[in-house]
Amino acid sequence: MTETRMAPLERSRAESEFEPPSAATRVGFVRRHPALILLGGLALIILGVAGFVYWDYASRFETTDDAFVDARQSSISPKAKGYITAVEVTDNQHVAPGDVIARIDQRDYRIALAEAEAQLAAARATAMNLEAQIAGQRAQIGASEAQVDQSQAALQFAQQEATRSRTLVQRGTGTVQRQQQTSSELAQGQARRERASDTLQATRAQVQSLEAQRKTAEAQIAQASAQVDKARLDLSYTTVKAAESGRVVRLTGAVGQLVQAGTSLGMFVPDNIWVTANFKETQLDDMRPGQPVQIRIDAYPEREFTGRVVSVQPGSGTAFSLLPAENATGNYVKIVQRVPVKISFNDLPSDVVLGPGMSVVPSIRVRPQPSIYERLKDRW
Repeated sequence: MTETRMAPLERSRAESEFEPPSAATRVGFVRRHPALILLGGLALIILGVAGFVYWDYASRFETTDDAFVDARQSSISPKAKGYITAVEVTDNQHVAPGDVIARIDQRDYRIALAEAEAQLAAARATAMNLEAQIAGQRAQIGASEAQVDQSQAALQFAQQEATRSRTLVQRGTGTVQRQQQTSSELAQGQARRERASDTLQATRAQVQSLEAQRKTAEAQIAQASAQVDKARLDLSYTTVKAAESGRVVRLTGAVGQLVQAGTSLGMFVPDNIWVTANFKETQLDDMRPGQPVQIRIDAYPEREFTGRVVSVQPGSGTAFSLLPAENATGNYVKIVQRVPVKISFNDLPSDVVLGPGMSVVPSIRVRPQPSIYERLKDRW
């Protein structure tokens, strides 16, 4: 009977323990702990203000982690064929413009250069010989012209003598023998003048022929000179040099290797690098070239770099892919596209080594107005 009577009492006591606190109890807690309530409210206010300040600061930036270091890397390829005689660099070595990367056997190219130079010398000798002949023929022209003048003067005298003897014969004071003699001398003078004229014309024609040969020789000199230049250029191709400053990576060329023109000896990464950041198309509204950028590099997590926006690609990345998506057929699911943005570094420290493909996180300042945090920071 005692256990039966005590059960309802224990049940009511247990139910009273799980009942929610009444308003009086809550008021009593507030009265007993006013400082705790004040600190809690103050903490909420501080968190709210801090959250607003952070949002105000972050809203002025557009950030993405889909960004990588980029460069126009190229293949190191010789333009000459032959056996490699020396490799002057090692993997990942930095080179300056003009530094030698590899050398190819030059013997065949030196022989070709010597042959071209010999042909050039022969062409120049031919031209000099023709010049001498032309000079001699021009001197002969002068002598022929003098001979023509002399024969012309003799012819005029013979004509005068023939006329005079003919007149004397007609008057009866001259002899027929004298007339015949002057007529013969006149005919001889005409023949000598014609022969001198023919010699002069032949000499002039010879000069014209020699001048034409000289032009041909000059053309041969130009052709031989071009062959010499080409042979020298081909010889220079046997020395593979760096076109700009950068690093040699994935070096495959080795001494004794037979290479053809265009054979890859390795890859070259220039020092001129930038960041290609793939932003969502919804982030491009306020993005413009020239805007400042804060750059975080995964390889240097404790350092921050600066840069600027160079350009925004006029099209999404998929638009320029080898096989662009065809959205005109089948079911279509709209997804946010990403657009590549080129970002350049302002001043990279010399101890920072970057290469294509390294991950970065750029934050572009798209709104120039200072935030509350920046105003307070500048004031303090």
